[in-house]
Amino acid sequence: MSFTPPLSSGFTGARNRSPYLSPQSGMCSFCTENCAGTCELAMAAVLGMQTVYPMTTGSNQIASEKDCPLDWSIFNINGRVFGALDTDPTYEAAEIYAVDLERTYGREHPVKLTMPVILPALIKLNWKDYFGGAAMVGVSCVIGEDAKSKDPDLVMKGGKVTEFPFLAQVLESFNRYDRGYGQIILQCNVEDDMMGVPEVAIQKYGAKAIEFKFGQSAKGTQPVNRLKDLETAQKRQAMGMLVRPDPSDPAVQKAWAEGVCPNFYQYARLPQWDEEYLTRRVAEVRAMGAQNVTFKMAGYDPADLERVLRIGAMAGVDLITFDAAGGGSGYSPCHMMNEWGLPAPCLADQLVRLSRKLRSQGLVLPAIALTGGFATEDQVFKALAFGEGCISAIGLCRASMAAAMTGKKIGDAVKAGNVPELFKPYGSTVEELFADLPDLRALYGKEANNFSTGAVGVFSYLNKIAFGLRHFAALNRKFKVGSLDRSDLIPLTRDAKDLLSGQW
Repeated sequence: MSFTPPLSSGFTGARNRSPYLSPQSGMCSFCTENCAGTCELAMAAVLGMQTVYPMTTGSNQIASEKDCPLDWSIFNINGRVFGALDTDPTYEAAEIYAVDLERTYGREHPVKLTMPVILPALIKLNWKDYFGGAAMVGVSCVIGEDAKSKDPDLVMKGGKVTEFPFLAQVLESFNRYDRGYGQIILQCNVEDDMMGVPEVAIQKYGAKAIEFKFGQSAKGTQPVNRLKDLETAQKRQAMGMLVRPDPSDPAVQKAWAEGVCPNFYQYARLPQWDEEYLTRRVAEVRAMGAQNVTFKMAGYDPADLERVLRIGAMAGVDLITFDAAGGGSGYSPCHMMNEWGLPAPCLADQLVRLSRKLRSQGLVLPAIALTGGFATEDQVFKALAFGEGCISAIGLCRASMAAAMTGKKIGDAVKAGNVPELFKPYGSTVEELFADLPDLRALYGKEANNFSTGAVGVFSYLNKIAFGLRHFAALNRKFKVGSLDRSDLIPLTRDAKDLLSGQW
């Protein structure tokens, strides 16, 4: 039995030709010389090293296809019938709507969340509604790394970004709906930081929060992009990017002119930050006017997890988001998405252990968020319960973007008079079909009727998550989400029992 998918994938569009497969290799067990080529091997034979990355990126979302043997399905949710915690045990007080889902993070500038959720980094597809919906719900959201590459009007001088007008649009997509909960955070990778993106974002465009990115579950190394010609390679190098082979080398230029030059590739730098640099840099960013500073981390070696937590505590970081295996991205190595990193329950276990260890040493830790493959309220509940107060929020990225995309697509179809068959029994207008619009009108007035249905879709999806969480919490007679613990979970496998007992 293999947990790894065969050599067919939504990443590349490749397909195994035969239904008979060799589970160890993922190849067809009967591989014939007469095959014209449909699988991943055939694509690599023609397209070469490009196929390390998805060939179906663009206006799509892509995520791990591995059927991991450890996920939140190895637990069921417990339930209780006596008493009530955090409220009076009366019929009037102990009811679903009384469950308090609010969470807060931030040392000097506390940020309130209406529910224990954040929307992790993204800057593609329907980003405007993704961020707008986050503000409507009242949770934090993150603008993905290298957002500067999306800006045709970007201006750089002396290797530093001086004009970044696209960022103003992105920030406004959240700020126009901001109701005092959550915040929009700008993520910066190594290149962003080197090129002064935090400076221009804070000082010129009013960004209030910056996130430094170490890595994510789908992309533990930074991406590599093929460049079409020498001129493009020279332009990218002039912007401060690493380009190989070196387009400024006369020998490389001569090879290009003679038609014997290898492909040009733009490489993104791996983080080489350390305690000294990050402590100083966090202080600099705060001095510029940032209210909050966060980190983005993935399921690396346990020693690295501990080191990042220690740096976060030392530098006074407000939040660290840890990304577990099973998440996705638009441009991550295909097999890295499938084959690297800690599954979410294992990463959560490491974080609980490390949090207890470091707190016993007197460290004040940043708040912790966990993301990686979450989509439903039961998964969110299980992760929060398993985290036993060490995990403050859960990241819902791809699922929230799916709501942003489908909400807009369906809304546009309804406005054009083309109600999808699935929704015809529920009405024929936006007002009739989008059932949580009354909740938005209660917050924003009748103006909510004119909101983008993509943002309404994000609001409605997260409203569903919150409502489901309240049911599970009330089922366990717990009326503050911070009171959830591992006693609220039931192990279904030996691995689950070991994880719950701390024997993993």
